[in-house]
Amino acid sequence: MFLHSFIPSPILWSLGPVSIYWYGLMLVIGIISGLYVTVQLGQKHNIKKDTILDLAFYLVLFSILGARIYDIFLELPYYIANPIAIFKIWQGGLAIHGALIGGGLTIYWFTKKYKQSFIKFLAVVTPGLALGQAIGRWGNYFNQELFGLPTNLPWGIPINLNMRPSLFNNSEYFHPTFLYESLGNLLIFVGLYYFVNKLSANKNRSERYLNYRFIFLGYLLAYSVLRFFLEFIRIDFAPNLFGLRWPQIMSLIIVASSIFVFYHTKKSDILANRSEKND
Repeated sequence: MFLHSFIPSPILWSLGPVSIYWYGLMLVIGIISGLYVTVQLGQKHNIKKDTILDLAFYLVLFSILGARIYDIFLELPYYIANPIAIFKIWQGGLAIHGALIGGGLTIYWFTKKYKQSFIKFLAVVTPGLALGQAIGRWGNYFNQELFGLPTNLPWGIPINLNMRPSLFNNSEYFHPTFLYESLGNLLIFVGLYYFVNKLSANKNRSERYLNYRFIFLGYLLAYSVLRFFLEFIRIDFAPNLFGLRWPQIMSLIIVASSIFVFYHTKKSDILANRSEKND
């Protein structure tokens, strides 16, 4: 298998002091791909292309900013000791939970400012988010980061000695957790794209609006479950609490919150339908 024998370099192209990193390229490809999908879905849901493009500028900016700030707080001692590293995003260090916070706040601000539907925009953007994650994770591969425990499986990836924790100096092949997450996000994207695309054919505006609310909740549930289990084999640094890694704690919080919102939303819908029938 190609991944089992190939040792990647973080730099795609270099000329003197100028270097293009694979991590940055994968990030850009992920953003463009996600934006393309969002524009296509947006037009089916009566959102103009120019409106999506206007949102994209702020969304990319504040999602990356949120992802970086979140990662800095998770590894604060390191960044205090190496403050210049804060600006080296091509070396990695973008946390998806921070991107979700920054992106969610940006969409809320944008839709309130331009008097648009926050729930609809959130639903339309979500499939592109999952696709962008699926592509962006390959940047971690080229940086040789976020790999998992040692493995003898034929798809295990070789990691340079200087990139391994000292505990695993005698190990050569490791779980490609970037690949597991990339494939998981790709499956999530396919499911979300199908449902959002199908919603555009529903002519009942009230029903369509009700279903918009469950698209983002579905993403949160699916991705959080995926991330929770992948964290058991990841060996990169993460704060621990109650014997769990911090991303697992966040995943459990998100799962519980999503189920709570889903349950109460469905309950409200049932009560509203009963009220209409009684009237």
